[in-house]
This record gives sequence, C-alpha cells and structure tokens, in this order.
Amino acid sequence: MIDETHDMSAVCWVPGADQHPDFPVQNLAMGIFSTRDAGPRPGIAIGDHVLDVGQVLTLLQDRAAEACNALHAADRLNALFALPAEARRAFRRAVFDLLSDAAWEKEASGALVPADVCTMHLPLAVRDYTDFYAGIHHATTVGSLLRPENPLLPNYKFIPVGYHGRSSSIRVSGTSVRRPSGQVKPAGADEPVFAQSQRLDYELELGIWVGGQSQLGTPVPIASARDHIAGVSLLNDWSARDIQAWEYVPLGPFLAKNFATTVAPWVVTAEALEPFRTSQHPRLQGDPAPLEYLSDKDDQAHGAFDIRVDVLLRSAKMRQAGDDAVLLGSVSATDLYWTPAQMLAHHTVNGCDIAAGDLMGTGTISGAEDSQRGSLMELSRGGRNPITLPNGESRTFLADWDEVIMMGWAEREGFRRIGFGQCAAIIAPA
Repeated sequence: MIDETHDMSAVCWVPGADQHPDFPVQNLAMGIFSTRDAGPRPGIAIGDHVLDVGQVLTLLQDRAAEACNALHAADRLNALFALPAEARRAFRRAVFDLLSDAAWEKEASGALVPADVCTMHLPLAVRDYTDFYAGIHHATTVGSLLRPENPLLPNYKFIPVGYHGRSSSIRVSGTSVRRPSGQVKPAGADEPVFAQSQRLDYELELGIWVGGQSQLGTPVPIASARDHIAGVSLLNDWSARDIQAWEYVPLGPFLAKNFATTVAPWVVTAEALEPFRTSQHPRLQGDPAPLEYLSDKDDQAHGAFDIRVDVLLRSAKMRQAGDDAVLLGSVSATDLYWTPAQMLAHHTVNGCDIAAGDLMGTGTISGAEDSQRGSLMELSRGGRNPITLPNGESRTFLADWDEVIMMGWAEREGFRRIGFGQCAAIIAPA
C-alpha cells in the first residue's frame, strides 16, 4: 500500500540524502555491512551513508518491536524477512519517521557511517535459489539462435519455467568471478574436450527475496503470494555458453551456471516499491490465459514492477586509461512475461515450502530492440556479430579482467526516484 513513506515532498535530515539518485528517505534499502572496528550487521542506505540499525533500535522499539527484536545482534536479514509483512511495514514507517523528523537528528546522527568505509556482505543467508526464465524477449531471441523454427517451447506461455540453481556460489557485488572450465564440444568435433570457457556471459536479472514461510505440502495461493515477496536486488546469473551448449540436454544447465551468481548488496523492500507496481506483461492475441492457480485480477493489474536496469562493461584497458564503462543494454522489468507472484505461486503449487532467505531469479530480462538486450549471447547473435567498444576493442563474449556493472532504478511521476545500487564483478582468469 502507498502511504506517507512514499511522499515525494518528505525530506531527510541526513546531508545529501534528498538529492541522492538511489537512496533518499523514500527508499530505505537494507543490507549487511561491516567496518574495520565492527563485524557484519544490518544497515539502511540513506544518501551516501549507512544507518547502523543496531545503534537506533532503542529509538524504534516502541513502534516496531517485532522487527527490532529480529534485528537485535543480527548479522543477516533473515529473521526480519521471516516476519509477517505488516511487521516489516511497521519497521519501515518507524525508520522513515526517525530520518525525516529533525527532532531525532541529535540522537540518531551518531549511527550514520560513511558508505565509502563500509564493506558490504550478502544481505541474507541464502537458503535456496531458484532461477526462472520469465524474460520472453530473451527466451525468444536465444531460442531463435538455437531452434529457428520453434524459438519458444510449447510450455513457455503456460508455466513460469524455472530450474534449481546453486546457493553455495552466490556472492555479493564486488567479488571477482573466476572463469570456469568444463566439457565443451568444439564446432565440427565428434567428442568434447575439457577446456576453459571461451563464451562466458552475463545475464541481467532481478533477484526476488522471499519473506515469511510456508508449510511443506501447502501451496501459497497467488492472492497471498504478494505478502511473501520481501524485496528485490539486482542479480547477475553468469553463464558459460559453450559448456551449456554441450550439457543442457536433457536436464538443463549444470556446470554452465553453478560456478557463480552475483547479487547486489542492497535489498529494496517490497514496501518501497509499491508506487512502482504496474500491470502484468500484455498477452498477445492467441496466447493462452493463465491457469486458475496463476490468475489473480489484482496481480494482473499491479503485480509487475516498473524497474529499469542498465548493464555496462569496462575492460582492463578502459580502466587503465581512465575510461568510463560503456553501456551495453538498458532493460525494463515490465518485459517479464510472468510476475513475481506467479513465479512464487507456481513454485509452491506442488507443496514445495518456502522461507525467508530463499532467492528467486527472474531470468534474463531483455526487450525487443538491440539496445535492450540483457546478455552478450543476444547482442552478438551467438558470437557471430562482434561488439566494438569505444576504444576499438571488440567482444563477442567476456574477456579476462572485464568488469560487468549493473545499475537499476525505479521512477514514476509524483514519486521520488529510488535505486538499487550496483551489482558488479570482474572476470578473473581460470
């Protein structure tokens, strides 16, 4: 629900927060940070600072006792996200009041830590990870490269296709990604060889953090799935396309995906995103209607998020020369064919249980135009069309020491723009 915490006229006593493109008081993104003198603990991004939540719990206790108890001495956000949605909303309102009322500045200003002295960590202990395939333009483009006569498989418009990813290799933004090795089958060869991947790619996604919990054997109805969506982070689900091409039949990707997933350190809560909800991706004439367990009028009207994400690349030569990263693609989450609630309802319809700390990737988000591609596989047409960088370098897939940077935001007339921070990593040699 939209409330006073979304009022664009609200101001914050933290210097610079009102002008910050990502973290004004209307956002209150959450993460886990540490400093040289203290270990990992909950923080809230506000302007160019991080609010040390542990230092202000006594000021928030009266209005958000459940959340304060969950965050006391915590080094992850799991306990907070396990609470009912109303408890999370109460905590947001309490923090908003603290930071927007100048009367609290004297008592709370000592809890502010400059963001540039903070080390960020994974915001939650990842309990399980599922990656969906909800980007229909990505699925169509990649499918046309592999199966020109039948780009989308028959089930795509009936079910939110997904697979189980690997939670152990999820790392926070800023952690380098080592080039993977595995079996690849060179063009024209009869048998595979063991080799380093030469077709390493990024995949621009959103990570949906689950809140609350469900019981094994009890599906989560789509009408209540919304309360189990606690927040959103930027996510890069790296892919080794040459390893994937050899291994994915019949059970899908394995080593091509499980070597690394990068997630941004900040979780933009579902409450902060309320003004940026929008209607579900329109279905074309002839598309099947969602089955009943995937259909909800409110979700169809307000279940998608209008989130924009840019993906940029900076090579080692560009960094050495002091050059800015180059924009490779700009996408919108409105191009996802399925909403987060539909993904979660499908995930649990067979009785699979969920809990705080579960992470769902949306799948690669792409648009219909070349400027809206969320992977190099699409941009280079499977490696056939090299991309020329401003300094003359070319790429079909990622080279060693390339840095991939994703930056996201949400904006709408009448509301303050909010952002997601960066999701970035450098490719290290095998």
